[in-house]
Amino acid sequence: MFGALSGLFSSDMAIDLGTANTLIYMKGRGVVLAEPSVVAYAMKDGKKRVLAVGEEAKLMLGRTPGSIQAIRPLREGVIADFEVAEEMIKHLIRKAGRRTGLSKPKVLVCVPHGATAVERRAIREAVIAAGGRKCGLIPEPIAAAIGAGMPIAEPSGNMVVDIGGGTTEVAILSLGDVVYARSERVGGDRMDEAIIAYLRRHHNMLIGEATAERVKLAIGTALMPADGRGATIEVRGRDLLSGVPKEIELSQGQIAEALAEAVQIIVEAVITALEQTPPDLAADIVDRGVMLTGGGALLGDLDLALREHTGLAITVAENPLHCVALGTGKSLEFENQLAHVIDYGH
Repeated sequence: MFGALSGLFSSDMAIDLGTANTLIYMKGRGVVLAEPSVVAYAMKDGKKRVLAVGEEAKLMLGRTPGSIQAIRPLREGVIADFEVAEEMIKHLIRKAGRRTGLSKPKVLVCVPHGATAVERRAIREAVIAAGGRKCGLIPEPIAAAIGAGMPIAEPSGNMVVDIGGGTTEVAILSLGDVVYARSERVGGDRMDEAIIAYLRRHHNMLIGEATAERVKLAIGTALMPADGRGATIEVRGRDLLSGVPKEIELSQGQIAEALAEAVQIIVEAVITALEQTPPDLAADIVDRGVMLTGGGALLGDLDLALREHTGLAITVAENPLHCVALGTGKSLEFENQLAHVIDYGH
């Protein structure tokens, strides 16, 4: 009885440390926190003083005075600014742990499959410095597949495509481990940048990241609409010629054109993975199809675009945004079975 209770209120937590969003899963409670991976800070006496983290800091992106900076401490799935990332992790662990009253949690963090030893050490050190008792790392494709409910422990091929904010991970899994994986530095951020570049090039108009993301979420699509136009949205920005604010109407067709290159990179990564797959596992994937996870999986018609190019059945996970966090969390509960893929850095 007491064993069950202590497990239920365990302070063990799993973190999906994403370029765009950070999610925290607590054992026995599920996902307890989902915040944008953004930190706002001011410089004081040569030191960075954190003013806001998460949702509050995201509202400041592109709107700060010279004395304050709002940044994302992670780029392409790995830590770009160690000091700020540590503060962000500390803040989020504290916020998630506040409800349990337990401190010094054991933490499991997912990392991109292609993360270098230096990048892995940076994540581990940031988590320990932020108050973790010990920190284990699990490859993102494995976490995504577990979170999507794929039977990865079986001796058969499973293919998962995890499209995050900074990277797209394409992996073939069998017997609970990665048979083949490749990581492409393309994801939601690159799609936002492509929309900004398209408006600059075709409309001499400058928009911020927040506006680009809003456009992507509202009418973003991987396939050109049948009429070449599709739905439309009003977008406000700054005219690069006159310098004054202006408003234009953007169509889905224009956004499909803007995102074509990013979508093509994802399609090519999937095709390359299929070419590198051992024949027996490839046969399993033809039977089972491909699972899409991550926030990028929500891009309109991306599943249809991939189906068109590969001929395979493409499924979008039930809760693509939470897949990696849920899978990392479930890995805490099946740690013994996954010991071969969890790295505690001993």
